[in-house]
Amino acid sequence: MDGVFAMTTPGSDRRTDREVTHGHVIADAAAAAGVPHVVYSSVGGAERHTGIPHFDSKGDVEEYLVARGLSTTFVRPVFFMDNFAQFATPAIDDGTLMVRLPLPAGIPLQMITVEDIGAVAAAAVLDPDRVAGGSIEIAGDELTGEQIAEAYQHRYDVPARYEPLPIDVLDGDADQRAMFEWFAHPPAYQADLAATRALAPRTKTFEQWLETQPDL
Repeated sequence: MDGVFAMTTPGSDRRTDREVTHGHVIADAAAAAGVPHVVYSSVGGAERHTGIPHFDSKGDVEEYLVARGLSTTFVRPVFFMDNFAQFATPAIDDGTLMVRLPLPAGIPLQMITVEDIGAVAAAAVLDPDRVAGGSIEIAGDELTGEQIAEAYQHRYDVPARYEPLPIDVLDGDADQRAMFEWFAHPPAYQADLAATRALAPRTKTFEQWLETQPDL
């Protein structure tokens, strides 16, 4: 083979120790097979030891891949725009589309679509030399909660408003709480939007992603 693309997640049980084990198995298998190059889909900030469990687990996998002597490229995506279609779907209250996140007002959040992560990863698989330094943090847009609500208003032609939720709504979920606390103190993600588009020219802005979503 010419190379391997790999991604790990904690899985439905959200156990990061299992993600680390999975990543080590991939690295050991790649080393044993003499794989020329590994492209690993990680997460923005994985190398910065954020204290976020599902970020640090990917950082561990990154370090282990390097320790096994493998030639590697790390693609580090930021917050998924697609989360707004699944986990943070806006709701209409009294005729107003409400965008809600446990993120303070005025704080920018870098985002990317999962489709565009694939496009960047494909570019890295086909020509690893296109990723300078062997790693890239990728994003397609950077918006505050208020700007996200404004994009929804433009897309659906309805009043929209951003309502920051208290971080306490994440009590009982240490992983998500750590992540949103990290978001609240910029700079958190540090993606290079221009370099992302150099690898994947069709990378979408948030408004362009919204155009692909169903009508209300």
